[in-house]
Amino acid sequence: MSACADAGWWAWRHPRAQGAEGRCIGHTDLALDPRKARRLARRIRHEAARHGIPKVVCTSELRRCRDVGRLLRRWGWRHVVMPELREADFGDWDGRLWAAIGQAPVDAWCMDFADHPPGGGESLRQVLARAAAWVPPAAAGALVAHGGWMLARRWVTQHDAEQCPASAAQWPAPPRHGQCWRLCVAGR
Repeated sequence: MSACADAGWWAWRHPRAQGAEGRCIGHTDLALDPRKARRLARRIRHEAARHGIPKVVCTSELRRCRDVGRLLRRWGWRHVVMPELREADFGDWDGRLWAAIGQAPVDAWCMDFADHPPGGGESLRQVLARAAAWVPPAAAGALVAHGGWMLARRWVTQHDAEQCPASAAQWPAPPRHGQCWRLCVAGR
């Protein structure tokens, strides 16, 4: 994380969820190891004090984010649950092993990366629109967010509103679990 002159909005990717290995995880509500949730909550609290980030944390309702927000709430933070911060919806792929989904459906998604809804869920264009529409509840604070949502938010702040990646190869790698990014919020 880099230092900044003002607090603004900071997003931490949630800790690795239990049972996620090798699976397509979007809306699947997996649990966190309580120790990992406490570790991230402590890091957020420390960085908030260091950078002057107000004690406001936004999360999706999925446990891998919400559990960290609940810990911060116990420590005096305002916790705002916002469904628009959810990870991408992978439809009937969600929660399944990637190996069970198979290569042909993944290839079809990659051929039309912006508009094909993987598993009948949400297309990348829809995720980008949802990330672009996010309105923070305060001038500054923290998010415990999902990797896909963080990538989508970064993409829409760095590209034209209608621009989508032409191929899956143009989509960047997600942040590491627990990694923090500074968010761009227009007009703030």
